[in-house]
Amino acid sequence: MEKLYVSVTEACRLIGVGRTTMYSLFDRGTVETITIGRRRLVVLKSLRALGDP
Repeated sequence: MEKLYVSVTEACRLIGVGRTTMYSLFDRGTVETITIGRRRLVVLKSLRALGDP
């Protein structure tokens, strides 16, 4: 089964940016996140969409 969500740290590693840049992408709505309890997870599909033209 494929992952649907990854941690913020994992998302940063996957696309090669720092946490500040990643949170900037969240604020702009470029990358989608969900919150489960106190944990923020990144929607993997939204990361993949960054690379699509």
